[in-house]
Amino acid sequence: MLMKSIAAGLAATALLATAAFAQSPTATTDKAPTAATTTTTTSASGEWRTSKMPGLKIYNDANENIGSINDLLMDKSGAIKIAVIGVGGFLGMGEHLVAVPYDKLKFVNEAVAYTGAAGTNPNAKPATTTTTGAATGTDKTATTVTASSKWYPDHAVFNASKDELKNMPEFKYSE
Repeated sequence: MLMKSIAAGLAATALLATAAFAQSPTATTDKAPTAATTTTTTSASGEWRTSKMPGLKIYNDANENIGSINDLLMDKSGAIKIAVIGVGGFLGMGEHLVAVPYDKLKFVNEAVAYTGAAGTNPNAKPATTTTTGAATGTDKTATTVTASSKWYPDHAVFNASKDELKNMPEFKYSE
């Protein structure tokens, strides 16, 4: 009896599935035909992604880490005018936000250079050592990861000390 029930269930399922596949969607005539889409490839070589800028470290002329970019503000035409920099704090807590003119930041593609003894500058960023290929002294195939391949600069330089930035008026977003 159980075998007959299973066989009947399978046959009914097969009949229903056949009817469902045989139906075709009905065409509606109230919509305009869609235009064929064409794809174009654009090259943005040498451009930076703004989504990668928040968190970018800011150094001063003495290669001291003085903060990081929190936000970029632009005018109505899309030109970036202000960089909001976070100074101090720990993991975003107690951070002092200041607004600086975007054109006063100098973006650098190379890692921060520090010429002092290793380990003596806690604010200095370590040099980039990522290479591809065989890295020997005269091998021309070894290449360092470049800023153009990662779509954002290594860091920015702003001519101020951390204390000078902390003494600037605090930036607050208006509601």
